[in-house]
Amino acid sequence: MISRVVRGRGWSGRLAPALAVAAAGAVDGASPAMAQAPTGGMSPLLIQLVPFLIIFLIFYMLLIRPQAKRQREHAAMLAALKKGDEVLTQGGIFGVVVGTKDDVVVLKIADDTKIEVLKQSITGMRGKPA
Repeated sequence: MISRVVRGRGWSGRLAPALAVAAAGAVDGASPAMAQAPTGGMSPLLIQLVPFLIIFLIFYMLLIRPQAKRQREHAAMLAALKKGDEVLTQGGIFGVVVGTKDDVVVLKIADDTKIEVLKQSITGMRGKPA
């Protein structure tokens, strides 16, 4: 431990004890500033993550949740298709459901014209917004 008083060249005797304590801490490997206990509060990592969590919540509320709701409604509409329903396909073709198979729907688009389309290509019922 350094205990001598530093004098001369503008150093006053009052600063010497403070310099001795700082030098002693440096010799021991820990400075007095590092030896202080944490002051509490939120950790810096958590503080940095809060904005990202807020952005994720906004994306979830504005984008993810409404899209999942639309997908559930579309799946329910496809499951409820029956003969006689007027539907609209992704290609813009209006037709009347004549029959359904596992994942294929037979549509009547003209008097003697029937086509088979995938159920997933039906976007909505005629007269109802898709």
